[in-house]
Amino acid sequence: MQLSHTPPVATATFDDPNLVSSAGLVPAVKLAADAGLGELAGKQLTVPTDKGANAGSKVASLVAGMVAGADSIDDMALLKHGGTGKIFTGRYAPSTLGSFLRSFTFGHVRQLDAVASRVLTGLSTRAPLLTHDPDKYACVDVDDTIVEVHGYQKQGSGYGYSGVRGLNAMLATVTTADSAPVIVAQRLRKGQVGSPRGAGRLIGDALAATGRLDGTAGARMLVRADSAYYGHAAVQAAITGGADVSVTVRMDPAVKRAIAAIDDDAWQRIEYTDAIYDEDTGAWISTAEVAEIDFTAFTSKKKSQRIPGRLVVRRIPELNPKDAEQPTLFDTHRFHAFFTTSDLETVTADKIHRAHAVIEQINADLKDSALAHLPSGKFNANAAWLVLTVIAFNLTRAAATLAGAGLAKATTGTIRRKLISVPARAGTSARQVILHLPQDWPWESAWTNLFTSINAPPRHAAT
Repeated sequence: MQLSHTPPVATATFDDPNLVSSAGLVPAVKLAADAGLGELAGKQLTVPTDKGANAGSKVASLVAGMVAGADSIDDMALLKHGGTGKIFTGRYAPSTLGSFLRSFTFGHVRQLDAVASRVLTGLSTRAPLLTHDPDKYACVDVDDTIVEVHGYQKQGSGYGYSGVRGLNAMLATVTTADSAPVIVAQRLRKGQVGSPRGAGRLIGDALAATGRLDGTAGARMLVRADSAYYGHAAVQAAITGGADVSVTVRMDPAVKRAIAAIDDDAWQRIEYTDAIYDEDTGAWISTAEVAEIDFTAFTSKKKSQRIPGRLVVRRIPELNPKDAEQPTLFDTHRFHAFFTTSDLETVTADKIHRAHAVIEQINADLKDSALAHLPSGKFNANAAWLVLTVIAFNLTRAAATLAGAGLAKATTGTIRRKLISVPARAGTSARQVILHLPQDWPWESAWTNLFTSINAPPRHAAT
């Protein structure tokens, strides 16, 4: 494609008072309101002084800006242009929203956590976010990530396990076999904090939030995590919350003894990375194998705190032998083991555990959206920013689910490009606002599905 010279583009002026750059905010903001975002924030938040006035509208404005692509407080200015005043009320200047966030204390962040959980419950009644097979697990994944910051003015920043200066964001998501992940709990922590700190509390909150979602009632839940969360507090919190666990273990002496006790005949070949399917034998040609053995975790604790389960082990031949010209007498392997309390068959348990990596996609998605920056020097303002980012993520996911067209599992950036960042001209007729969107927009049917669904009666009343 090249620039047309017949006629040439002679001038460009910013003078149209009726243009809107992100018409997809119309159904998205309506969906947020239906889920109770503004009302809940207005009731739950007790931010003092004039900075906390109209908290519901300010929270809704921040979330709307994030849905439209804002990743800093200054970016909230994109809500105040052209014809947005004809469509939206309660728009605030970035400076006002920044002052609002900087007034947060830890208690206010926890209030906002409660708002996020209730909004997600409301969204689940408006959109089929999660569907589950009663015979399969709904998987709650827990992980943390470092959000890089620069300079020494950020409260709580430090050098964590990644070796970069930042703050630590811990997340919990829920995924089913037929649905994309949504975020059910979040917490911002200091940059140098250990990964498992506070994990028990977060897992409890995540399981409680998941149990309230429409579509997960009665579902069996499985908490998946990496070896950083293999500790009694995290595992016990999951079991207390009614879930099974699937947690990678560290290769401590007890685990090594258990692996050594596995019978040679117990190993089964599995479909693994770069495996080849042999049609003649109906088997996967792969060097990866799995086996299991009964295992009791945390035997250093008193008997009432020990947790029985299984150790599922995957072994792969050593890829870099130290001396290829003089091979070892026996094959050497690298082992990867995880502890589980589920009743899944060995191969299935291994396959489901490996799917825990889906949470890494959520981390990357958030960092490609509003979590690209933590915009304030105040720790609690950044903690609130994380919660608002999660609300925006779940809202965008719900909107895409209603739109259809294969967008339900798309990334936030893709959804924004196709549904949210649609230019429109705001006009009026018979005292009603009419949006004129681009002709031949490739995703017109998806946008129309979303708009129609939002303006239709709810699927059923929220409980």
